[in-house]
This record gives sequence, structure tokens and C-alpha cells, in this order.
Amino acid sequence: MPKNLTFERLLPGDDLGLGVRSGAGRWVNKDGSVNVRRLGVPRFRSYELYHDLITMNGYWFMGLLVTGFLLTNLLFAGIYLAVGMEHFTRPGGAGLLDKFLDAYFFSAQTLTTVGYGHISPGSHLASAVAACESLLGLLSFALATGLLYGRFSRPHAQIRFSAQALVAPYREGRGLMMRFVNRRSNQLIEVEVSVVLSLRDPETQMRRFHALTLERNRISLFPANWTVVHPIDETSPLAGLVEADLLASGAEFIVLVKAFDDTFSQTIYQRTSYTAAEVRWGARFLPMTKVELDGSLIMDIELLDASEDLA
Repeated sequence: MPKNLTFERLLPGDDLGLGVRSGAGRWVNKDGSVNVRRLGVPRFRSYELYHDLITMNGYWFMGLLVTGFLLTNLLFAGIYLAVGMEHFTRPGGAGLLDKFLDAYFFSAQTLTTVGYGHISPGSHLASAVAACESLLGLLSFALATGLLYGRFSRPHAQIRFSAQALVAPYREGRGLMMRFVNRRSNQLIEVEVSVVLSLRDPETQMRRFHALTLERNRISLFPANWTVVHPIDETSPLAGLVEADLLASGAEFIVLVKAFDDTFSQTIYQRTSYTAAEVRWGARFLPMTKVELDGSLIMDIELLDASEDLA
């Protein structure tokens, strides 16, 4: 490890809320999730239920709604069969399957408050069960509607980061560079970015964190792509380091982007990280924009990762 990499200067005031940790794993995964597992918590946590329903995969969410609908109707169909289908006015047959189908579809009509009318309760007991199911249906659909609104109204950042960070020539020296682009057609304003370097202390094997100084950490408008640059000068923790040094210290660059989404009028966040193996040395990004004859700017998002090695 080079002598200029002094971990003492990374400690005072550089906790950044990340604390310290040992091991070689990365802190932040490529998709922005934090690589932390919590122990000592129960498997089912009622206070996490709303969060799980809002953030779960869309296919899983719709599958959960459909499964809940089918099982609820199955439960009430069993109750109606237990009450006795003779307490209902229905055109069905006397077989068990006919009775079950009539009970099941009557339950579906009652739960959704459709009520076609060809099956109706004929006793107070059957009417009481149907009334309870109607109330459950109203509450369930109100809850499902609220969850659907919450899922669709929650802003989702669609920022795409370059697959690699580059160490490229910058002014009189070198700079660490990464770029990202907004995949949505909406406008992001007041965009801020921060980059945190994580290094493993060779003596204690504990990780230390240091906020990197950026050429520019905030822009007012974000209509195209943004290449974030950390100048590697004499004040940089990367000064004098080579690729092998970053690999040996298990370096990780944690990137946080904060922006205001004018469509939802809310602040959004997105994270990613680059390990030492995901940093490419001696290369530069290729342009991903061009100006047409009419003066309009054309940006090809597929060129986000386009780069070339320097001789």
C-alpha cells in the first residue's frame, strides 16, 4: 500500500453515517439496495406490511390480489354450503358440484357487490353471512384501491448509470469519472450527486469512508447526460494510487443521486456503487449526444457505456 494512503486522515469527521465494517463485501449493490441483513427481527412484521405491499414486484402484487380474491370466495362458499343451499333461491341442480358452484359464484357477486339476482339468500342466517361478506368486500376493495394508488403515485427514479467508472485524463492530471442519464422523458431539476469512497484498512481490515470532492456536485437542469468527475489531485485519497492498490484495499465508490421530479413534485433518490474491479483505467467516455442541423440535441441512451482506451 502506498505511503500516501494514510487512513488517519479518513477518520475525523468522515463517518458519513456509514460507520465501519470489516469484510470484502460491497456496501451498496448495483441496483442501489444496501447490502445489509438484519438479524433479531421476527419473520412476520406487521409494521412492514404496507411497505412490502407498496414495494413488491408488480406481478407478485397482482398475483396476491387474485389469490386473495379466490381464497376469500372459497372460504365463503364453504360457509354457505355449511349453512345449507336450501336457504337460497337458485336455479342450480341438486348435485354437490352444482351447489358448490352456486355458492362460489354467489360469494363472488356478494363480495364485489354485483348481485345479478338469479341467486339470493332466503333466510335470515344466509342474509347475515352475505351482509358480512359485503362489508368485507367493501373494505377489501377500498384497501386494494389505496394500495394501487400508492404504487402508481410513488415516484420511481429511472436513472441509468454507466456500467463502469473510468480513470481518464482530466485537465493537467487525471480524474475518476462516471456518468448517468435519466431514462424517463420527465424533467429532473436541482440534481445533486455525492460520491463516497470506501477503503479497507490493511491493518485492522475495517472499512473507512471518505466523501470525494467533485468538480461539480449540483446542476439546476438535467436535460441530457451528466459525467461526474472527481479530480485526482494532491488532496484526493486516490493520489498516487494505481489499479492494483484499489483492488488490494477493496475500494468501493458509493454514488447517491438526489433530484426533484417536477411530474410528481417530489424528491427522488437513486444509488449505485462501483467496486475496484468495475473501475477502468486509461479510458475515456465517447460522446452520446449530437446536434442536428435544426439545432436540436439528439441523445442516444444506448451509448451511455461507450468508451475507448487511450494510447
